[in-house]
Amino acid sequence: MINIGTKIGERYEIIGNIGSGGMANVYLARDLILNREVAIKVLRFDFQDDQNAIRRFQREALAATEMVHPNIVSVYDVGEENGMQYIVMEYVRGTDLKHYIRNYSPIPLDTVVYMMEQILSAVSLAHEHGIIHRDLKPQNVLVDEQGNVKITDFGIAIALSETSLTQTNTLLGSVHYLSPEQARGGMSTRQSDIYALGIILYELLTGTVPFEGESAVSIALKHFQKDVPSVRQYNPNIPQALENVVLHATAKEISDRYKTVNDMYSDLSTSLSPERANEPIYTPSSMTDETIMLTPVKEPEPIVSKIPLKESELDLSEEEKPKKKPSSKRNKIIFSILAILVAIGVGLFALGTRQDEVEIPDVENMSQAEAINALDAKKIKVNSKIEEVSDDKIAEGNVVKTQPPIGTRVKKKSEVTLYVSKGKQTVSMIEVEGLASNKAKKALLDLGFKEDNILEKNESSNEVEKDTVISQSIKQGTDIVPENETITLTISKGPDNFSLAYLAGYTRDQVLRYIDSEGLILQGESQEYSATVPQGQVIYTSPAGGTPVKKGDYIQVVYSMGPEPAKTQPSSSTTSSSETTESSETTQSSEPESEENQNNNQNNHNNGNTKPSQSEPKDKKD
Repeated sequence: MINIGTKIGERYEIIGNIGSGGMANVYLARDLILNREVAIKVLRFDFQDDQNAIRRFQREALAATEMVHPNIVSVYDVGEENGMQYIVMEYVRGTDLKHYIRNYSPIPLDTVVYMMEQILSAVSLAHEHGIIHRDLKPQNVLVDEQGNVKITDFGIAIALSETSLTQTNTLLGSVHYLSPEQARGGMSTRQSDIYALGIILYELLTGTVPFEGESAVSIALKHFQKDVPSVRQYNPNIPQALENVVLHATAKEISDRYKTVNDMYSDLSTSLSPERANEPIYTPSSMTDETIMLTPVKEPEPIVSKIPLKESELDLSEEEKPKKKPSSKRNKIIFSILAILVAIGVGLFALGTRQDEVEIPDVENMSQAEAINALDAKKIKVNSKIEEVSDDKIAEGNVVKTQPPIGTRVKKKSEVTLYVSKGKQTVSMIEVEGLASNKAKKALLDLGFKEDNILEKNESSNEVEKDTVISQSIKQGTDIVPENETITLTISKGPDNFSLAYLAGYTRDQVLRYIDSEGLILQGESQEYSATVPQGQVIYTSPAGGTPVKKGDYIQVVYSMGPEPAKTQPSSSTTSSSETTESSETTQSSEPESEENQNNNQNNHNNGNTKPSQSEPKDKKD
């Protein structure tokens, strides 16, 4: 095991343990250069000196780097450090398809088709590169949090050009998804992958595998002894066209299956179409007497041990051939079946399928006591040291995983370590105020926030630069589980300039409502006489209407006091004729000027732009 905090290649810092397989351990690490999470597969220490294991591990890396596809886990880097072989891969946050089926079955048919199309698209690319996966099963298909799927673990995939490296007497892959030709110990082909894809589609539709048994051998037998059960017996709403895709892909004879994955993709993509509603059931055309077992067999091991094969039973002399009875054909079939059973027994023994081995049961989300009881029933010991890990989905006190992982076959009385949830992992909220909005969003995503849970609202600001965070709804230092939180960022849209309205004729109440709504500040109010603007209404403002302003600017308002009162003329008992004449001339000469001034003042009052003349026109004498 590699300790947390260890750096590999001076770049990848180990931050967690994901799991382990037959040849390698997988760790969660952070790429210190690109600042992203990655998965690192490290060849186990007990294989470091095994040249065959190293070559196989390197072939996996080579095969994966040749395939760039959105539905295949990407390989970023390959290296060796102090004799330790490692592969750096894309880290997919989510679950595997096996757990997805278990948690969400029954899955809507359109979702099944969509997920299966992604799997087929990925396998098609692998086949185009001459690579057969040979171990396709839901455990090797990852499902991210958006429902997208990615195929992983090309550890036992081989290039067609490397057939010399194939061990034809060894059966690889999970027995539940094993094709009949693989079960017989034959060579894996593209059609072997197609058979496994058909079983995966069956499981997506029904929530279970088609064949179960007490041992791996009995399950392998059923793959070429029995027909795949109808998926419509689980759900009558499944169209016959969709069931036909399963039947076509899982045909016993290779010649009855789809020729290519692309053929299966094309058939699947139209399987929910109304035009195919009345499609007849698919019937294979290449079935032979040897395809389906004619004589029922309960368990292969007792039969093989009680009826050993002899050459005399298989190779009759020429003299005996004419004397054969009608039952000789059946005897040949039985002998052929027994030969197949021998091949299966040898192959599965090579896989390590022995009677003293058991499979670690699925104890995920069980209480600690329930998990111990389930493991004890399988004769598996539990390590006295219980590991605690944070988990966002598993309730506190329940089992998150085991080491070795769930589903691994181990010898009876082997020791298993339980990892128990200590609840959701919290982190301290960071401060993003003052950051550019795009940088703030990236920092929140790196912290663990979901993109859809990062909300933004815009607000004008004279102090904060445009596109910069003014405030955040979750304060710095708050303990949170980021993926469960929603945060709102207030983003500055800069100063908000606008044109001041023409307020001439407004009442004081109307002025105050306008100033409040626009965020202006009333600096002062005053009054002046006006012969043209009614009392109580605005004569003009400073600044004038139409002037560009922004929130927080000051404004002064001048209201009308109405017309200026007429001045009282002084009385005189005697007025000389010369004074009367002079006064009359003065009055006559001033009247045109007063009318002109009055017109100018009226225009200024109406515009509210400039301060009118302080002198109001006097009333004319009768």
